[in-house]
Amino acid sequence: MSVPTLIIGNKNYSSWSLRPFMVLYMAGIDFDEQMIPFGEPAFTKKVKKISGAGQVPILLHKDRVIWDTISIIEYIAETWPKKNIWPKTSTARAMARSAAAEIHAGFRNLRNACPMNLRREVKPLKDGIPEAVLKDAARIESLWAQCRKEHGAGGPFLFGKFSAADAMYAPVVSRLHTFAIPVKKPTRDYMNAVMATEAFQSWLEDSRSETSIVAEDEVD
Repeated sequence: MSVPTLIIGNKNYSSWSLRPFMVLYMAGIDFDEQMIPFGEPAFTKKVKKISGAGQVPILLHKDRVIWDTISIIEYIAETWPKKNIWPKTSTARAMARSAAAEIHAGFRNLRNACPMNLRREVKPLKDGIPEAVLKDAARIESLWAQCRKEHGAGGPFLFGKFSAADAMYAPVVSRLHTFAIPVKKPTRDYMNAVMATEAFQSWLEDSRSETSIVAEDEVD
C-alpha cells in the first residue's frame, strides 16, 4: 500500500492539522508530511491546487484527495481497520463520534479567544477569562468525565486506549494548558496523558523550530 501524504499548516498554530497527524502517528501508520505555511502570499493558491476547499489538512493517498479533518480520520479508519482508530464497541464508537462532532462544530468561544499557539508562554489571558470561555471549558470537562466514566477503563484516555476522539481534542488540551484555564484534577490528568504522547511531543518539538508568525493567533 502506498504511503499517504498529509498536507498541513504551521505546527505552532494549525489545530486542525494536528488532529490527523496524531491519528496517523499513534496508529503507527507510515506517512509523509508536507507543510504549506500560513501567511505566505501563495498559501491559498498552493492549497487550492491540491483541494478546491483551500484549507488544510489534506490527505493524499493513491489517487485520492481527502479534505476536512473528520473525513480524513474516517478515511484512515476505513483504510486501516485493524488499527482501531475508533473504540472497538459500537456503544463507545457512537459516543466517541458524537464527542468528535461536538468539537468539530462547537466551542467557538474557546477556539476564538484562545487560539492554538504552542510557543506562547503558559499564562492566563491578559484581561481575564471570558464567561463564555469558562462555559465552554465546563462543558468540555463534563464531556470528558462522561467518556472516562462510561468507557475509560484500561487506560488514561477518553476511551481507555488512545482513539480518534483524543486526537480531536488534542488542540483543546493545548488551549486549556497554554491559557492556564482552571480545571479539575481528573481533567488535568487526562490533559497530561495527551501531552505526554509521543505524537504530541513530536509535533511540539517541531513547532518550536518554526519562525513564522500568524498575528491573529498571537493573543496576550
